[in-house]
Amino acid sequence: MANPEKEAAVAELAEKFRGSNAAVLTEYRGLTVAQLKRLRRALGENATYSVSKNTLTKIAARQAGVEAFDADLNGPTAIAFVTGDPVEAAKGLRDFARDNPQLVIKAGLLDGRAVSAAEVTQLADLESREVLLAKAAGAMKATLSRGAFVLAAPLSKAVRTVEALRVEREAQGGGSADAAEAAEPATADA
Repeated sequence: MANPEKEAAVAELAEKFRGSNAAVLTEYRGLTVAQLKRLRRALGENATYSVSKNTLTKIAARQAGVEAFDADLNGPTAIAFVTGDPVEAAKGLRDFARDNPQLVIKAGLLDGRAVSAAEVTQLADLESREVLLAKAAGAMKATLSRGAFVLAAPLSKAVRTVEALRVEREAQGGGSADAAEAAEPATADA
């Protein structure tokens, strides 16, 4: 591999492997340039879709410490490198593949772990990170609200008891302390 262009391509691919938190290996046989352009848009802003030669991809993957794709690098292959939410990119690939059956998901890599095509599809079925975080925050808020209610219940009961005793005392003719003070004549200091 003495060709400087190939060395640069391998270095670029290796850097993409190192800089991404997920990668999905696909076969794109039969897709037009226009369809590939739509696929790149469907992946979202935090993913790039690169078509490269299998031998260069193998070399770059090894340089980056990735050996998950060795068996799947055959035929026309492209890789979606994901730097953001892998769920969003997996959804984009899954949805595009539904409309364009020529796109075949071969395998994936998620946080350094090899995943199968079926696992990539399962990842696509998850809700986005933001939705999952919002649900978790809502669950925590509900738990805190219930906890506050439980802690406030004895105080609330005590307030109701004091109020009931005050009303009962007034009903028995004892009146309130304010009424007793108001009934006493004011004495003038001489």
